[in-house]
Amino acid sequence: MARRYDPERRDRIVDAAIKVAAERGIGALSHRAVAAEADVPLGSTTYHFKTLDDLLVAALRRTARAWLDGMAEWERDLGADVPPAERLVALIEEWLAGDRARLELEYELYLAALRRPAVRPIAAECVEEMVALVRRRTADEGTARALVAFLDGLMIQILITGRPFDRAEALAALRGMTG
Repeated sequence: MARRYDPERRDRIVDAAIKVAAERGIGALSHRAVAAEADVPLGSTTYHFKTLDDLLVAALRRTARAWLDGMAEWERDLGADVPPAERLVALIEEWLAGDRARLELEYELYLAALRRPAVRPIAAECVEEMVALVRRRTADEGTARALVAFLDGLMIQILITGRPFDRAEALAALRGMTG
């Protein structure tokens, strides 16, 4: 039997994994569910991704890249005359106004690193790149790390509790951190 040439198959499988995880959670991620979503034979998923962790790593890499590209755009567009605290608050508002399921997935994949060692390096790379981006607009590395930790903590709290975003509260905290 001849093999069908399908150079985009691996990417479709990753996209399907992201969709399955976004709609049903990481716990629902399986080779079978992803194969069905991608409309490929089950063997294709296991050919490209031997384990579920391999698939999860690919999904995290893709979602982290999109997240980090957005952060890099924010940093590039940040004028020298705009205080970082104000722009960080605007960035949070942008994230919260976007696709909620996508935001939840990004944090679910990020937090999967707590229990899945294979995912840790990608999550750690994401943190380091975020720190590097924020560091360009802060006085020192410690402040950049604190800001990234604040952003992550605030986003996780909002996503978990459903508490509305308090712009004034966040702005006051960020101004305190950035001087």
